[in-house]
Amino acid sequence: MLDIQFIRDNPAIVKTACKNKQLDSSIIDELLAVDEKRRKLQYEVDSIRQKANKNAETVKIEVQKSGKPSAELITKGKKLKTQLQGIEPELKLAEEAYLELMYSVPNVPANEVPIGEDEESNVVIKTVGTLPTFDFKPKQHHELMEELDLIDTVRAVRIGGFRSYFLKNDGLLLEQAILMYALKKLQNEGFTPMSAPILVNQEAMVGTGYFPWGKEDHYRTQDGQILAGTAEVSLTAYKMGETLNEADLPFKMVGISPCFRREVGTHGKDTQGIIRVHQFNKVEQVIYTIADEAETQKWHEKMAGFSEQLLKDLELPYQVLLMCTGDMGAGQRKKYDIETWFPGQSKYRETHSASYFNDFQSRRLGIKYQAKDGTTKHVYTLNNTMAATPRLLAAVIENYQQADGSILVPKVLREFMGKDTIK
Repeated sequence: MLDIQFIRDNPAIVKTACKNKQLDSSIIDELLAVDEKRRKLQYEVDSIRQKANKNAETVKIEVQKSGKPSAELITKGKKLKTQLQGIEPELKLAEEAYLELMYSVPNVPANEVPIGEDEESNVVIKTVGTLPTFDFKPKQHHELMEELDLIDTVRAVRIGGFRSYFLKNDGLLLEQAILMYALKKLQNEGFTPMSAPILVNQEAMVGTGYFPWGKEDHYRTQDGQILAGTAEVSLTAYKMGETLNEADLPFKMVGISPCFRREVGTHGKDTQGIIRVHQFNKVEQVIYTIADEAETQKWHEKMAGFSEQLLKDLELPYQVLLMCTGDMGAGQRKKYDIETWFPGQSKYRETHSASYFNDFQSRRLGIKYQAKDGTTKHVYTLNNTMAATPRLLAAVIENYQQADGSILVPKVLREFMGKDTIK
């Protein structure tokens, strides 16, 4: 959520942000009109209440003096009460409309974010690693995994429907090795490891900015709760409604959880393998920082760097993209995607995303801190994928395949696996 004063002072900037993020900019004029109406009604309500309080005080004084108030004061009190009863419902409706519109205003992208409609305008800012060469035609991960009995999608689909899968044998162990290695790496960087609830209330989804824009891509329960698509939701909302001290910042969390996404709009895409699935596992990093964008950008680079180091440890080639306005979330101010090389598909595929929001999420969630100068400010928030499987698992499988169909285990994972080769 943006500061309403910022929107009042900079409507053109916010409208441009809407357009650049492929959203309806007319909402800003609608919001400002509702905001003006709301403030006018609030002024009227406050004025009537002030008069009513003054009249009540006068009544009290008259009762003390003569035992009962004058008919004039009684009539005036009733009139003011009637006026309040007539205007307060109107104010309530205006407040509700105002809040709904405020929740629908996107964040303003950072100045360096490229303007574009879709992924074609994303900019590759870094390419790291040497692409592997093979003296044979590399296979895709699902072929290799099926041959080694590491996966079963046929039976999974019977049980769980399209995009379901069983990981088996060393396939499961290798996935867990990747997740545990990623979790431990962030713990060593001072992040607090946490298991994160994935069944969350709507308040958390709205607070993190996944609603209202992403409602169609989330599963719901009969109790109205939502299966979140990332631990970011729970971790970012962890201190919801609380006020921290500046000495507590940066507040660094790393969560591990299952994740659920409906994958709406992806019919016909990635129908083979385990690239695009409804349920997956993820290690996610979330940070609260002070309300300073330079400090936030510093942590944004660091968090992306942790993910890059994981890929370097796994010896996987990758590229880093700066996402354009039309290919980033409504709440994000700046976003990097990291794409890892998949030799069986002969292309880079997204495996990580790193974003920062400034106070967009914390305003919605009510997360503040007491600054050293005594003022109270909203924290700035960031999040980044550290490891998401089975997609990262698929990248390892494809990059480490051998001519005989076996899979080498990355050196950093061999201790966990207890072997050098899966065959």
